[in-house]
Formats: sequence, structure tokens, C-alpha cells
Amino acid sequence: MRIEKCYFCSSSVYPGHGITFVRNDSKVFKFCRRKCHKAFKMKRNPRKVRWTKAFRKSHGKELTVDPSFEFEKKRNVPLKYDRELWSKTVGAIERIEVIKTKRQNQFIKNRLKCAKKLSKEVDRKEVQTNINLIKAPVKRKEKITLVQEIKTKEVQMETE
Repeated sequence: MRIEKCYFCSSSVYPGHGITFVRNDSKVFKFCRRKCHKAFKMKRNPRKVRWTKAFRKSHGKELTVDPSFEFEKKRNVPLKYDRELWSKTVGAIERIEVIKTKRQNQFIKNRLKCAKKLSKEVDRKEVQTNINLIKAPVKRKEKITLVQEIKTKEVQMETE
């Protein structure tokens, strides 16, 4: 059993699921759902459709170049079954998954760091342009406190 990749959105297509389309030149296309098949028939470019993995990678939303992706590649070389080799392979796959998730999380963190800087800059500019909305109430409070101080001084002078 092999888990295929959807031709359009690059999600997993499990055995017995999805749609298989065979073109006249015998090229086989696997699709995970009707939405992907329909988009393919309408000749949509997966790099321009926002919900696909190709769009996310081409627009820098996801990690694209990483050595851990080499392990996901399809290999058609038959190997003789060896229990020890399989146990080592399974252990290595788990370790690689941990490393890959750490790298992806770091990539996302770095990507969001730039956005945070930009949002802070936008907020500062907005505060600078609308500073009068912020300063006016403060001045008014100062004025009120000054008036109250003057009244208390007058009351004190009258009592003396």
C-alpha cells in the first residue's frame, strides 16, 4: 500500500480514496477530492490557487528547501526484507519527523517576526497621526486638577 500525493493540492491520497484521472497519453493523475479534480479540469494553476501547498511554498508561507524533505521522495528500488533494517528505518523516520516539525516551527516564528515588526511600525504611525486624540483628555485632566488646586488654595485663604 502506498500513500499517493494529490496532483493539485499535494495532500495525501490514501488507498481506495480520491479520483484517478488517466489522460490519453497514459499519464495518471491522482486527486484527493472532487474540488481538486474540478480545478484541474478547469486548467487552474495550483501555484495561483491560495489553498494549495504549491501556492504556500511559492509565496514563502512554508518551508521549501530542507534536507529532511529528501526522505519523502518516492523510491522504486526493491529491497530484501530485513527486520533490523525496518526497525532502524522506523526509528529514523520518527526522529526525522521531530526534526522537521522543529524546523517548520522555527521557520514560522521567523516569518511572523517580520510581521510583528511591521505591525508595531504601523501602530506607531497611527499613534503619531492621531496623537491629538490621546493628548486632549490628558490636558483636560490637568486643567481640572489645576482648577481644583486653585479652589482649594482660595478656600484656605478665606479660612485664614
